[in-house]
Amino acid sequence: MRQGESKNPVTIFSVATNEMWRTGEAELYNTGGGDINQKTTWHRISVFRPGLRDVAYQYIKKGARVYVEGKIDYGEYTDKNNVRRQATTIIAGKEILGNH
Repeated sequence: MRQGESKNPVTIFSVATNEMWRTGEAELYNTGGGDINQKTTWHRISVFRPGLRDVAYQYIKKGARVYVEGKIDYGEYTDKNNVRRQATTIIAGKEILGNH
């Protein structure tokens, strides 16, 4: 979690989502066996809205479950090795809910 001090202040944090599924015969016959697979995807959240960004910075902590509404923003940046990279960010809208 970080908070930028600039012309457009922003709070930025990451959220992980997990997807789990079974493979093998369990997938076909719903028998409960088979291998369990998991995929974790990380999402970058940016909060620009005054008030909401401060609440997010103060109360969203590592390991907390969060609910975020917003829009997806696709952009590009140049990394420290001068390589152009694509970046996907969720711009938080009107609501962020979390628990500790």
